[in-house]
Parts: sequence; C-alpha cells; structure tokens
Amino acid sequence: MESGKPTPVTDEEGFSAALERHALLHAGLDLIDQGLTVFDADLRLVAWNQAFLDLLEFPDDLARLGTPFEAFIRHNAERGEYGPGDIEQQVAERVEVARQFLPHTMERVRPDGQVLKIHGVPLPGKGFITIYTDITTQRNYERLIENENAELDRRVRERTAELEGANAGLRKAKANLDLVAADLRQSEARLRLITDTVPAFIAYIDKHLVYRFANKGYADWTGRTKETVIGQTVETVMGGELFQTLLPHLHKALSGQQVGYEYSRVRADGRTVYARSTLVPEIGADGQVMGFFSLSLDITEQVLAQNALLRAQKMEGVGELAGGLAHDFNNLLTVVLGNLVALQEKHGHAPALMEYVDPAIQAARRGVEVIRQLLTFSRQQPLEPQSIDVGRLVLDLTRLLRSSLPSTITITTQLPEEALYAFADPHQLENALLNLALNARDAMPDGGQLRIEIAPEPIVAVGVGERPLVPGDYVRITVRDNGSGMDAATVSRAFEPFFTTKRFDGGSGLGLSMVYGFVEQSHGMVHIESAIGSGTAVVLALPAASPPPERVRSPACLAIRSASGELILLVEDEAEVRKIIRMQLVDLGYAVLEADNGVEALAMIEQVPEIACVVSDVVMPGGVSGWQLAEKTRRLRPELRVVLISGNAQDGAAGLAAELGIDPLYKPFSKEQLALAINPGP
Repeated sequence: MESGKPTPVTDEEGFSAALERHALLHAGLDLIDQGLTVFDADLRLVAWNQAFLDLLEFPDDLARLGTPFEAFIRHNAERGEYGPGDIEQQVAERVEVARQFLPHTMERVRPDGQVLKIHGVPLPGKGFITIYTDITTQRNYERLIENENAELDRRVRERTAELEGANAGLRKAKANLDLVAADLRQSEARLRLITDTVPAFIAYIDKHLVYRFANKGYADWTGRTKETVIGQTVETVMGGELFQTLLPHLHKALSGQQVGYEYSRVRADGRTVYARSTLVPEIGADGQVMGFFSLSLDITEQVLAQNALLRAQKMEGVGELAGGLAHDFNNLLTVVLGNLVALQEKHGHAPALMEYVDPAIQAARRGVEVIRQLLTFSRQQPLEPQSIDVGRLVLDLTRLLRSSLPSTITITTQLPEEALYAFADPHQLENALLNLALNARDAMPDGGQLRIEIAPEPIVAVGVGERPLVPGDYVRITVRDNGSGMDAATVSRAFEPFFTTKRFDGGSGLGLSMVYGFVEQSHGMVHIESAIGSGTAVVLALPAASPPPERVRSPACLAIRSASGELILLVEDEAEVRKIIRMQLVDLGYAVLEADNGVEALAMIEQVPEIACVVSDVVMPGGVSGWQLAEKTRRLRPELRVVLISGNAQDGAAGLAAELGIDPLYKPFSKEQLALAINPGP
C-alpha cells in the first residue's frame, strides 16, 4: 500500500460492522420482556427477540432472517395450537388475514392454558410489527418464572451454540447484509419520526444534568434544535433563573423519586407559556440512579382559560358587592340630598348658610355619580341602547376633547369611509370614551398622541376570555396613547373598582370599572394592550346595528301639572327615606297616606277609595315586594296609577316591568323627577 493513501474498507470489515450493528439491535430487543417480531411486505421475518421464541415456544432454527410467516403458523398448527381441524386450512386462513396488514389486537389461549395478548400494527410500505404479551394469571406467571430459572443454564448453552452456528451462517449471508442494514436504518428513521411527532416533549437527562436525548417537541419548546440541546446542561438550555426554579425537582428525580410539577417560561417573542412535567428516574442494576426521563405537555391554553375564568368570577363577585352597596348608599343619599335641597329651597336667601349647604349638595351629587359608576360596573345600571353612528359620536367627542385636553396632546382619528352603527347606550359610550381619553391624558403628563380608531370587527367563532363573544358583526373602537403604559400586574387589575395607580386625589378608580360594566352589559367585550414605556390601547367591541329609522321629535313637556290635592299612598320601609319623599309630595301639593310594608298598603288600597296613586319602594319586608304590590294593585284597581322607586337597578324584574309597563324611578331623585313620574302629562 502506498504511503499517505487512506486504507480502503474491505468487504470483511463492512460485514463485521454490519454484524456488530445487527448484534447490537438484537441485544437491545432481547432486553424487552414482551415478545416482538417484525415481518416485511412479503411476510418474511426481519427482526425478533428471544422473548418471542420463549413466549410462543418456537424452535430456535425458525428464528432467522427471511423465515416466512407461514412457517410459524404451520408450526403452531402442527402442534395443535389452533385446536382440531384441517391444518392446511388453518394455515391458509391466518396467512390470508396477515396479508391484509390491518391493525389487530387479540387474545389466544394456548393448549397448556397460557393466555397471550397479540397486538399487531402495520408499518408504512406494508409489513407489520407484533407485540406478544403473556397475561396469564399471576400464579401461572410465577410458576412459569420458576420453570424458566430451571432451564436457564440449558438456554445459555443453547444460545452459545446458536451464536457459534450464526457466525458461519452470517458469512454465507454476506450479500444480504446491505439490505438488512438499510432496513435497520429505515427502522431507526421510523422511530425518530414517531418520537418527533408525538404531541409531547420527551428528553433524557443523565445524573450530571446533561441532555442525552431530546425529541423535536422538547427542542422547539426550549427554542433550540435537537442538535443544540443534546450534550448541553439543563442550566444552559433553560437559563439560570428557570434552572434554579427547576433544580429542587431535578434533585428529587436524581434521588430516585418520580416527581411531577408545573412551570412557566418566557419565549423570545415575550409570550409566557406553561408546561406540566413528569420526571421518571432510571435506576441501574446496582440500584444507583443513572439519570431520568422527562415527559412534558404544553398546558398554556388550559392555564389561560383557568385564569380568565377566575378573573371573570372575581369581577362578578365584586360587581354583586357593588350592587348591594349601591342600594344602601342610594337610600342614604336620598335622605341627605332631600334634606339639603329642602334647606336650600327654604333658606336660599341666607348666603352664610348656603356657603355650607351648596358644597354639601355638590358633594352628595358627586356621591350619586360614584354610585352610578358602581352600578354601571356591576351591570345593574339600566341602559337605553339604540343604534349609534359611532363615527359621528367620536367626531363630536373629539371636538370636546381638543378644547379640554392640554395643547401638548395631539388627537387623531381613524374613521371608516362608511358610517358604522353600534347598538349601545350613547350617553354611556360617550362617558366610557371620555374616561379612556382622560386616563390617556394622565399617562402623558409631558404630552403625546391620543388616537381613536373605528373599524368593523366580524366574529366568526366563539373565542376564549372572560365572556366570549357570540359570533356576529361588531364595531371595534380603539383608544390608543403613547404614554407611560402599564405592567402586566396593573393590567390584570385595571378593571377592578377603586383600583388606581394615581395619587390619592387623582381619581376614584371607577373609570375603567364603569367602562368594563357598560361594555359587558352591552353584550360586548373590552381588553387592554399595554406595556411599560410602550403606551396603552384599550379595545372595545360592541354589537353592530342597522342605521336607525328617521324619527319625528316632539317637543318635551316642560311644565309640571298641578297636583290638585290628590291623595298619594307612599309605601317605604325606611323611615327617613319615607320622610323625605313625603316632604317632596307635600311640596308638590299632594295629600299623603303612609305605609311601611306591602301588606299594610294592600289593606289601605282596598279600604280607601280616594287613593289616586301609589308610590312604593321595590324592596320591602313582610313578604310583599313593590313589584308584587303593583301587580295586585292592578288587579284590585286597574285605574290606579303606580310609581315604583328603587335604590338598585337589580331590584327590577324584566318580565314584570314589561308586563306592568312600569319603569322604576331610581334613588336619589329630585322633586321634579318625582312629579313627572306621578303625572307625566300628555
């Protein structure tokens, strides 16, 4: 051989290498305690393990490459495995079924009472792999193990003789080694394909916390390729911070414990994803932990859905609390405002006294507004939805904002070419957009850009969130600023009532709560997109509507008709509230008869025919509510006028309201509002 030239690989060396790989494969298959065979498209034996021969008690001379499937069936038939019958027919039937290459699972009881479970799976390009499992009772299994131990020495001797004979046979089969090697490479490729397509993240980590295996799913989860994961430490792949979080679980696995846990990581695009992992230790024959397998599943969608549900339940609970508080506060404010207004009317000529009364009235009315915002948040404030030209409303609001916001803030709009109509309460929508504009102003103390965008938003499928939108047409309104922005923790609490990041005197913390309640009550959706230093965008989606029909407006009736001394029955369980309303009715010229519950009121209605009108609270003790009182009054005296008053919109019953044609008057109300409710005029 000339110096400097590579030594060519001889056929004998190639044969030896292939032989070594084949022996390695069989050694690995022999470690499986279930029987295994692989037959090719021609139903010839490609691979097997010793458990197969032992489990089905086939002679060793059948276990060779290329043995026909028919030979195994014929051997079984000849020794009576399939019971009495024509042997040729038994063989033909089973070979014909095998040629169909269909997946199958069956159980077969052998003549000696052994029960086998046979599970066959077809392979691409025909051929199939079959797993044979002994499922005989535990007692028979233990007896089988004892018999196997007695024959262990004999099998070792037989196996040694088989290997010596195989050496001679392999030399004769040299021409087939390339084909066998190709089949093995194809099998390896199939195994890699299977592990890479399984919807799970699989890895093996040794006792030094170094990756020795990772499938494609695991590599994708870590943002790497398989090649850049294998051979690296867990700390390198996961990052130092996450590694410290996972380390206690890794130590448990290395101590021999199976451990399960959940964790999250932040991807390169900034999105947080979640996984549930199980670590299964691999323990060697010496009892030492060699490493552990890691099986993980992506649970991001499940976690997000759970978080959305918890947030919705939390907001619903806060809303119910807000509604209950509003009822009590409205009763209190009715008393406060009623007395203050009466004092103002009787002593308005005394400037010194008015110096104290006027601010108190203003503060009480501010309290009324706060309660209304609470009711809007809790979706208990009655709305008056109608078809709104959203673009026109935004244009009108923009003119107001330009004169109200600092000159350092630039206001721009992006409106559709054709008018878009939404079905909502225009006053509440205007208040919501105004609140969002004022929040944007506070986020840009040194000036910036405020932009309001309107666009159609078709929803074709039910989404995931606090209250998924029903598929249909919506109008999307986005209020965007380039201010300071909010972190994730602030965004998660932004809609909570009274939560604010402003200074003590900078706001009530109800602005965004009101927006949330209004949009939810309007069967829409609202969410916030924000990050520190990147500004904020609040996106509202409201149901789309058709353009409203042309309506002829009639002039409002401004005059309050005279009471003419009519007798009013006032039904109110709160004594102080009853006192204020009685005072208002007397000032309006009515005579007043009082009752503090519905039962007493019904008796008066039956006994006093002079009663011209009933003014009743909705919520009362005694078993007869305001709605029930109104219903029974209509049956007793259909001509009698009924006015219901309430401190909470939740007191209303939609069905009864429609049936009786009564819209409640909500506390606190003015004397003029009460007069119009009793006698609305023509």
